[in-house]
Amino acid sequence: MTAAEISKMSMLERVQMMEALWASFEDSPVDREFPSWHEPVLAERKELITSGNARFLPLSELKMASS
Repeated sequence: MTAAEISKMSMLERVQMMEALWASFEDSPVDREFPSWHEPVLAERKELITSGNARFLPLSELKMASS
């Protein structure tokens, strides 16, 4: 399926397709190793969340920060 074909789908159809695609990964083994720096970054983020020191941005602020 091409990007042009996907863009013709309704928003609901595209979301359902994304959900089905993500669900298809659940039973698939990971066939590559992740970079070694991933683990400490994820551990640090988990600690920030656990300690209550994580900062979450609202979508509107995130969009402004990325433009």
